[in-house]
Amino acid sequence: MKKTYKIEVDCANCALKMEDAAKKVEGVLDAAVSFMTQKMKVEFSEGSDEKSVMEQVVKACKKVESDCEIYL
Repeated sequence: MKKTYKIEVDCANCALKMEDAAKKVEGVLDAAVSFMTQKMKVEFSEGSDEKSVMEQVVKACKKVESDCEIYL
């Protein structure tokens, strides 16, 4: 399953850091963050709980970019 989330991020480099952090979260097959459109696309593993996975994605992204926002 794939979902798109609205985000707020200040620069393209920060977006790349968020993308890398999201890809490392268990339950995420793939993630793409676009600085230009301020969106994050996440593809979830089969059978994973989207809500709990996204909570972990937010935590991981906040570690690399503390002032980013992901609107769930």
